[in-house]
Amino acid sequence: MKVRLQKYLSDCGVMSRRKAEEEIKKGNITVNNKPCELGQKVDDSDVVVYNGKIIERTSDQKKYYILNKPRGYVTTMSDERGRKCIADLVRDIPERVYPVGRLDLNSEGLVILTNDGEVANRLMHPSGEVEKIYLCKIRGRVTEEQLEKLRSPLVLDGYTIKPVQVCIEKIVEDGTVLRFALKEGRNRQIRKMCELCELDVMRLKRISIGKISLGGLHAGAILELDKKQIDYLKSI
Repeated sequence: MKVRLQKYLSDCGVMSRRKAEEEIKKGNITVNNKPCELGQKVDDSDVVVYNGKIIERTSDQKKYYILNKPRGYVTTMSDERGRKCIADLVRDIPERVYPVGRLDLNSEGLVILTNDGEVANRLMHPSGEVEKIYLCKIRGRVTEEQLEKLRSPLVLDGYTIKPVQVCIEKIVEDGTVLRFALKEGRNRQIRKMCELCELDVMRLKRISIGKISLGGLHAGAILELDKKQIDYLKSI
């Protein structure tokens, strides 16, 4: 059955429908070697190309996994600079799945992987306000003044972020572990917040996205979600 091109691209996990509309208007997508039109419909017999790459729809069977991303990996399925990427960790998964959002190279923890474009787009859209929990190890002791500043509406890259819930998770021998609860998740937000507050980040780990938590999954391991967890993702 033919579907609108923007839905096709979303189902493939390439981009959101809105982003697809923008790329179609820019002329960055072709169908069967011809420039496509907004509203055009395609199916699996059509050759859809975006930025020189053929886009193929994944299996109709939707799959959902979580990965505990180790430090030193980029959250992409390929890297033009030759760095280690999470594709190296998911080779045993038979389906083509894609990461939902990103963790930076030196951060670790929970990444959701799926071939369900609709769920991925809802998770990443700011209007969803899905809470993400991070544990951040800071070198040395964190003062009450620094905590209050972290909780304030800081300005990052010219944008005023929403206030973030921050508390001390525990005190360790060489530092302080802070717990951050974010609903925006702007690029490198926690690291930039800490830099503004003159805090030295030693380690940053995401432990949950909404009701999906990392649990005891060890670094580099993958786990398929159960029906209850999948139903939760679809309800967002």
